[in-house]
Amino acid sequence: MKQFDPELHRALTEVLRNGGIDDAELEAKWILEDAASEADAKAIAVRRAKHEPLQYLLGKWEFYGLPFYVGTGVLIPRPDTETLVDAVLSRIPDRSGQQILDLCTGSGCIALSLAHHLPQSRITGLEKSHDALQYARRSLSALGLNHVQLLEADVLDPAIAAQYHELAAVVSNPPYLTAEDMRHLQQEVTYEPAAALDGGADGLHFYREITRLWRSTLCEGGLLAFEVGIYQAADVAAILSRNGFAAIECIRDLGGIERTVIGRKESI
Repeated sequence: MKQFDPELHRALTEVLRNGGIDDAELEAKWILEDAASEADAKAIAVRRAKHEPLQYLLGKWEFYGLPFYVGTGVLIPRPDTETLVDAVLSRIPDRSGQQILDLCTGSGCIALSLAHHLPQSRITGLEKSHDALQYARRSLSALGLNHVQLLEADVLDPAIAAQYHELAAVVSNPPYLTAEDMRHLQQEVTYEPAAALDGGADGLHFYREITRLWRSTLCEGGLLAFEVGIYQAADVAAILSRNGFAAIECIRDLGGIERTVIGRKESI
């Protein structure tokens, strides 16, 4: 809305607070900023008070300073994932013709953020979910990046991995919740696609398979970079080590949690 209405802000805050929403005052402000009208703002607040994700209700969410389309069927970009983007950008110089793959690209937030800062590199995002990919493609179109491909593909299919060679980096924020985690999801998270969350019994299925399948696609010294869940960093680092990666690092996010694990391909 073009003008900030203090009375409407207070009313929205009360609706959200009565629904048990944390930071009700701040979320009411965000709703006012994005809503097309007073009626729209009120309708969004009512739905948010029932714990529908605010990001879905607004239709867009910021990640790494860029706007991304989101909605039912796609994982919501989270600030934690910016640690992964930071790690890759600080370790991969921008070179003409080099290719970087983002596996399980979802909303495209990682692939498009990397592309925004690496204009000479070729960035490809692979995503199995047709629904999720539609959001990524809308964001790509809005951002106007012409050196990015977004392709529908199963990253655990060996035939897909076999198509790529001499990559500078493979990056992924794969599903990593355990079976136990999936049984105790926060209410808002239950709206997000289970396929983007479920990492198998121990949460490590995608890390094992991606590391095994995609190691051969990297150039010598190529970077493999993962986002990981809480308490998973040591296990994922061990997976990389067993598969011939060196210079392995576990990088903490702003909350002090080891959130990113990276390694370099070396000769075996």
